[in-house]
Amino acid sequence: MTVTPNRAGDAAVPPAMAASAPPAATSAGLPSAATPRVMLWTLMIIYIFNFLDRQIVSILAEPIKREFQLSDTQLGLMTGLAFALFYTLLGIPIARYADRSTTNRVSLIAWSVAIWSAMTMACGAAKTFPQLLLARVGVGVGEAGCTPAAHSLITDSVPADKRSSAIAFYGLGIPIGSLLGMVIGGGLADAYGWRTAFYVVGMPGVLLAVLVPFLMKEPRRAGMVRGAALPKAKHQVPVGEALRELASSRCFVFLCIAGGLIAFLSYGKGVWVAVLFIRNFGLTPGETGLYLGVTLGISSMIGTWGGGKLADHFGKIDRKHLLTGPALAIALAAPILFLAYSATDWRVALALLVLPTAMNIMYYGPVYACVQGLVRPELRAVAASVMLFSQNLIGLGLGPLLFGMMSDAFRPIAGEDSVRWVLYGAAWLGLIPAFLFWRASLRLTRELKSG
Repeated sequence: MTVTPNRAGDAAVPPAMAASAPPAATSAGLPSAATPRVMLWTLMIIYIFNFLDRQIVSILAEPIKREFQLSDTQLGLMTGLAFALFYTLLGIPIARYADRSTTNRVSLIAWSVAIWSAMTMACGAAKTFPQLLLARVGVGVGEAGCTPAAHSLITDSVPADKRSSAIAFYGLGIPIGSLLGMVIGGGLADAYGWRTAFYVVGMPGVLLAVLVPFLMKEPRRAGMVRGAALPKAKHQVPVGEALRELASSRCFVFLCIAGGLIAFLSYGKGVWVAVLFIRNFGLTPGETGLYLGVTLGISSMIGTWGGGKLADHFGKIDRKHLLTGPALAIALAAPILFLAYSATDWRVALALLVLPTAMNIMYYGPVYACVQGLVRPELRAVAASVMLFSQNLIGLGLGPLLFGMMSDAFRPIAGEDSVRWVLYGAAWLGLIPAFLFWRASLRLTRELKSG
């Protein structure tokens, strides 16, 4: 990775961070620009572990199914709903805690990392399917405290015109973590079994949790908060009032519905395309993790970062263009995905998946930046958690599960091609969130708040 020289005395930083990190403070007593940069890098690394521990189960699904003799429906329950149910139920109350002006969000994130990492290791120790489900619930409980607090930290530390790319940089944890989960999980499963894979990916997170408080500082306590200051009132906005304010924004509602649908399709495809490569193309988990993980992981990184940069660029021309790019990209991805799932050779399928994979994740930075800009500062973590509630309960919770149920339903007719049939439908359903992102873009300019 190349680096961009910084001012004299500062460490060199990657060009991505040079673009997204805020400039150095000039007022006496304020920290230098290095602190926001370190914070963004640390949060991105945390998010890598978040998705590594969350998504490794996708590549381990087939060996787990064989050991516990599971149906595709049970497989979908384990990979999706068992994690997502408690993740989403705890997300809003934890986010309200994060929004309190007295809360140390850095400590909250550190504890979250420790909990989900320990529960990932517990997945490897599970002796029965119910024990594995409970361990997955524990992973969801831990991860519920991460992203709403992280988005709030980023918004407090980065200028408004750089937030799409800054949140997109944090969002790189999704493809990188998923890539590592596929490659490491598949390789370890082939060599040592699926239980060892859970142990190996869980242990480093416990160490990371110890380091987090030394790598980041709470901006509220360090005098680094940008934009409007948090109110000095002792009491938070009541939860009913907060939710009514969010619901009053038509743009926010469109984003939540679209985000839930795109997550439903993305999580479902993420699990079952790996199953397709193993079951229909005859690849091992290790081969699937290497080829699918590396190729699609890299394309997702490009799409995530590119989506944020394009949104920041075209959003300066017209704020509605923060969302028109993701809408167009997701719509154009649908026919290419259909062709990819129709391929009978795994190499052709893999090549065709590259472009739509990048296009389907371009929404992350712009959409979450818009969510942060549609609400008052004291509601930012709650707004992110409501969006995550939609994405994870509908997306992660129901996506893999319903894909598995449909695969079981199609099996008497389609046989081993039942997964392929489900993916055909998923490809074309992507047109719905594309339309909703476009509708949201039409209201964005009038509803975005300053700062």
